[in-house]
Amino acid sequence: MKICSKTTGEKTMPKAVSYIFPLHLPHISQAAIKLFMEASMNHIRYVEYNAVHDGSFIFDVPEGHDCWLLVLTHTPALFRVDGSLQEYPAKSAVLFPPFSPIYYCACGDRYENDWLRFDSDEEYVSSLPVQGIPFSLPDADYCHNLFQLLTWKNAFPGAHNERITGQLLQLLFSELQEASLKIPGSLSSHYHELVNLRKSIYNSPQLPWSVPDMARQLHLSEGYMQVVYKNTFGISCMDDCINARIRLAKDQLRYTGKTIAAISEFCGYHNVEHFCRQFKRITGESPRSFRASAEKRSPDRLP
Repeated sequence: MKICSKTTGEKTMPKAVSYIFPLHLPHISQAAIKLFMEASMNHIRYVEYNAVHDGSFIFDVPEGHDCWLLVLTHTPALFRVDGSLQEYPAKSAVLFPPFSPIYYCACGDRYENDWLRFDSDEEYVSSLPVQGIPFSLPDADYCHNLFQLLTWKNAFPGAHNERITGQLLQLLFSELQEASLKIPGSLSSHYHELVNLRKSIYNSPQLPWSVPDMARQLHLSEGYMQVVYKNTFGISCMDDCINARIRLAKDQLRYTGKTIAAISEFCGYHNVEHFCRQFKRITGESPRSFRASAEKRSPDRLP
């Protein structure tokens, strides 16, 4: 990795900043931290907001990181895309997948951004339609505020940080997902309705969602609604609903003492055996096994 000067090419240290925090858990053994990092769905390595550099700033990591890197720019910048440097405006976002080449630099006398290095196996991260290419953010201030909250949560570790961090990341990526989607002309008239439908599913996955009900809500035929939904979000509407229910179930298993039957009903399932089969199909383990693993990683469950 190189952070260097344009004029001399010499390797230099980045300017000192006030808001960079690796996750710090001094009261837990290194072995426990390693286990937590490997098992956690989301782990923030470093997060920083309002990072300021002078005009000589260059960030060059040809081999990429072994984790995700998310950058939000506050000033114009040059990014290497498809082998050539291209200028992108302020209030742009770019997500670099693990092990993908990274190169960006200042294109004026000052460069400022927010950035986040993190591990995640959540679908809402990996399914972002545009990766490695900057795109404009209609509501950059909202994303910036979420970066501040992520920074503060990781600066001052406390109970339930994993859950809160996951919720903040989901909010952030929901905004990025909406901003990054390329809307085909044939779908543009339904796009905002589809986004609102998806938000409703994510906010209330326990409701009895069905294709006929969704189609009626959008005033579309059932077949066409399923086509435009999958073309827009890269996943079928019912698979999206199932994933949202399982994500809710994970939170309930991690942070409450409810029975598995109660969680099944809370997440919209009328048959606990069906819930257990679906949970295992998606996560690879039973709800009981998932809870046991979560308790070993984070003993501070809610009552």
